[in-house]
Amino acid sequence: MLTVYLVLLLAIPSGVVVTALGSLGSPSLIWGLVLLAWWTISRLQARAFDARVVSQPMRFAFAVFGVLVLVSFAAAMLRGQPDDQVSPAFTALIRLLSWTGVLFIAIDGIRTRNDLTSMVRRIGIGAGLLATLGLLQFFTGQGLVDFFGTIPGLSMAGGIQERAGVIRSSGTAIHPLEYATAINAALPLVIAAAISHGFRSNQARGGLWWWLPVGLISVSSLVAVSRSAIIGFAVAMISMIPAVPPRYRAAVVGGGVVVAGVVIAAVPGLLSTTVGLFSGVAADPSTQSRTNGLERIPEFMSTSPLVGSGFGVFLPRYYIFDNQWVLIAVELGILGIIAFAAFFVAGIWSAWQARRSSDHDIRLLGHALAASLFNIAVLFAFFDGLSFPISGGMLFLLAGLCGSVRAVAANIALDAPPASVHEGTAHL
Repeated sequence: MLTVYLVLLLAIPSGVVVTALGSLGSPSLIWGLVLLAWWTISRLQARAFDARVVSQPMRFAFAVFGVLVLVSFAAAMLRGQPDDQVSPAFTALIRLLSWTGVLFIAIDGIRTRNDLTSMVRRIGIGAGLLATLGLLQFFTGQGLVDFFGTIPGLSMAGGIQERAGVIRSSGTAIHPLEYATAINAALPLVIAAAISHGFRSNQARGGLWWWLPVGLISVSSLVAVSRSAIIGFAVAMISMIPAVPPRYRAAVVGGGVVVAGVVIAAVPGLLSTTVGLFSGVAADPSTQSRTNGLERIPEFMSTSPLVGSGFGVFLPRYYIFDNQWVLIAVELGILGIIAFAAFFVAGIWSAWQARRSSDHDIRLLGHALAASLFNIAVLFAFFDGLSFPISGGMLFLLAGLCGSVRAVAANIALDAPPASVHEGTAHL
């Protein structure tokens, strides 16, 4: 069920919707609602001995966040809203319900090490294919997925963008930043699969193949002509260095330098354009817009500082912050931003707890999932990620896996025989 969601999320352009359903017609959104209904039915039918109970801070943190969303929404409706703001607010709630299904199915549905590593492999493969599509778009200048808009009953938004005369790849995403978030959030998982035999479906061969998606994602991030993509790539690589065995670190760093050199040499003007993104950051219009937006936060929060203006109510016509953290503060207030931060902290902490496991692959996976979730938290400071299907879907899928890796690690610890048994076996 989660694999179907992943395919719908990454393979079908996020701008594609069923025309008759409008903004609620995204295939991944619809499937997320199916997951929520399935999870609800399974909880109603669950028996006490179906699975071991493992405390999940993720579930509690999200429940608090969800309650605040509902309180904020109710307060906004009671204050009265223009007609054109009511529909986006309801759409935002339905979108959150869809992500709830993904989150809870990932937390409660994945119970074994094999299921968890299988899901990680599929995310890595999906991200590698998405990066490949982005590179093809970069070199051909064509969208390559526009045919979805010609299918009867479907409509499609989005297209290829340029910056300084260089194509900005977006894969199947609406926006290049949504694309960069998806591939860089998956990068720690792909690196983990490349350095661990336990993540491979065939342990006898194919280990080197996992470095291919690592290279594809790396190259795609470097040619993205985006500060956020490069920052996300740097965060993913640096956060995974402690997990890479010391004997491989020099090779990984050296390989990264070689890849960067080849890309710069193969794409004329890329180096100057990339350097200009950072050297001219003070005069960049997008940077100035973000800076000016920070100054206007008190103005937009003044009417309701605790619970905000309402989830999904703050439309782009008021201001485009390009910062999900700021947008959460405006829409959900002080309590909302605390709950949203707590959601990330709970996910990262849950994954980090798996590093205590006796299973090497589970420890590695816990590190990688924590790095992935941290990467999304960083990238959400550069655009309103929850407004885009792929980045939002990846957040809740990976957050759910952070909860599942905690449960799997706890079950492994409960199933492990006492130390004396190990010692006795060793003596025998």
